[in-house]
Amino acid sequence: MADPKTLLEKVANCMAAGAVSRSAQQSILAQASSSFALRPTGKPATIPTGFDPLAAALFECAVEAAYLVATADGEFDAAERETFVAVMQSACDHVRVPELQALVDDLAEQLSEDGTARRIEVVSSLVQTTEQKREVLRIAALMALASGGIDAMERGILDQLCTGFALTGSVVDEVVAEVRAAVEA
Repeated sequence: MADPKTLLEKVANCMAAGAVSRSAQQSILAQASSSFALRPTGKPATIPTGFDPLAAALFECAVEAAYLVATADGEFDAAERETFVAVMQSACDHVRVPELQALVDDLAEQLSEDGTARRIEVVSSLVQTTEQKREVLRIAALMALASGGIDAMERGILDQLCTGFALTGSVVDEVVAEVRAAVEA
C-alpha cells in the first residue's frame, strides 16, 4: 500500500485539480470553495462581497457527499475527522480549517437528525448539472480512496448518490476508474 501521507496528498491534489475530462484547471470543489469562503458572517454587508450562494451550496454538497462516504461505516473518530478536514482544506485553500471544522460539525448534526437517505436526497436535489453531479461523485470517491480503497459501504453511498442524481449506474464505475487512475498517476 502507498505511503498514507503521499496518498492523502495525491487525493487532495486530485480534488483541487478537477476531473481529467474537464478543460478547467481547477475542480468545481476548489472553485466553489472560494465563494463559500466569502459568505457573510455576522451582520449583513451592504457592499458587494463576491459571495455566490449557489456556488457555496455546491461546495457544501460536495463536502457533504465526501462526508457521507467517510462516515459510511458508522464511525468517524477524531483521527478520521482530522484527516477529512486536512484533505478538504488542502484541496480548498480558500477555506480555513475552523470553517471546515464548523461545516463538519453541521454535517454530523444533520446526519444524526436526518439519516443517510435523507442527506443523500438533499445533496441530490441541490446539485443541478451533469458535470456537477459527476464532480460531486468524483470528490466522494476520492475521499473513499483516502482511506486506502473503496469498500462496499462506501461504494453503496456512491451508488445511492448516483441514483439520487438520476445518472446511470455505470457513471460510478467510470468515476471510480478515473479517480483511481488519477491517484495512481
